[in-house]
Amino acid sequence: MPQISDRGKAMPSSPIRKLVPYAEQAKRDGKKVYHLNIGQPDIPTPEVALEAIKNFDEKVIAYSHSAGNESYRRKLAGYYQSVGIDIDHTEMLITTGGSESLTFAFNSVMNAGDELIIPQPFYANYNAFATIAGVKITPINSSIDTGFALPPVEEFEKAITPKTKAILICNPNNPTGYLYSKEEIQKLGEIARRHDLYIFSDEVYREFCYDGHKHFSVMNLEGLENNTILIDSVSKRYSACGVRIGAFITKNKEVLATAMKFAQARLSPPSLGQVLGEAAVDTPESYFTEVYNEYIERRDFMISALNNMEGVNSPMPKGAFYTIAELPVDDTDKFCQWMLSDFSYKGQTVMMAPGSGFYADPELGKHHVRIAYVLNITDLKNAMETLEEGLKQYPGRTI
Repeated sequence: MPQISDRGKAMPSSPIRKLVPYAEQAKRDGKKVYHLNIGQPDIPTPEVALEAIKNFDEKVIAYSHSAGNESYRRKLAGYYQSVGIDIDHTEMLITTGGSESLTFAFNSVMNAGDELIIPQPFYANYNAFATIAGVKITPINSSIDTGFALPPVEEFEKAITPKTKAILICNPNNPTGYLYSKEEIQKLGEIARRHDLYIFSDEVYREFCYDGHKHFSVMNLEGLENNTILIDSVSKRYSACGVRIGAFITKNKEVLATAMKFAQARLSPPSLGQVLGEAAVDTPESYFTEVYNEYIERRDFMISALNNMEGVNSPMPKGAFYTIAELPVDDTDKFCQWMLSDFSYKGQTVMMAPGSGFYADPELGKHHVRIAYVLNITDLKNAMETLEEGLKQYPGRTI
């Protein structure tokens, strides 16, 4: 029988989605499943964006320019300028989600065998993208005890080798909810300058910064214009995950031209998605105010509920809509599966993402779960009550 590739064998399964069969069976068994495993908000997509799709009247849904529609890129450049990022429409490519933007970044500036430094825990698919590109991830530990703050500069310095090519951060962070400060980003910039490294910055949660904290983009690091690549997406900002529209942004003309070759090879980003994305730039500020207040309410309730459970520890996120919670169980992979396959409380259960998939070494996450507070307060209250009862009944409880 023909064999699959070594790359295919090395490709990791998604820790966020691998429990889907158990959730589907739980639903077939009549259980209500609260999905806290995935960053799919229940927030409505802005009406101005939906109307653009409803009113689309072209007779042919054609390819766009490989870089994306110029009208959209110009409008998007205006958005970045409005948040203090000086970008021209010629300094970006529209991509099929932030995921494609990252693969463009990896393949444009890194060779197979090159090393990429990432603070962990990190978004699980970074591991998948690195595997596809043949890139080796060098993790640096951040700690739940500091709320997952940026590891000390000395840890980065120790991790750098002649094969190190770049540093990747997500800010605000998925899966931890940590927001890197201006000072932390500047420290990263100093490291990049000293060692002539690229910084890839995934900033798809830029709009979700809480408690008066401000977002500082790597694009505003002075003198590092040729070292920085911004990854972005409409998925979270406009609650439009399914349109698969992202952006690859850099002032480095050689990198942009190289990424353009990858963009041409896949022909064009989704045409209808760009229609929605362009219209979404006109979303009124009142939408973001309402969404902000909703997430603050959800966050505050959920973090309080988690920390009031015996043996549970979850830092207060400063951004995004995720938290990492430390649970008093033997293994969160087993616990999350058990919650779906063996447990029910009032006919309901909870789906979470086991922490193992967010670490280069799965053992480091065996007591952690990532929880997304993307459901309304009523559902979150039911989910937290169900989780607390599950922790009490779980056979592998450690306290």
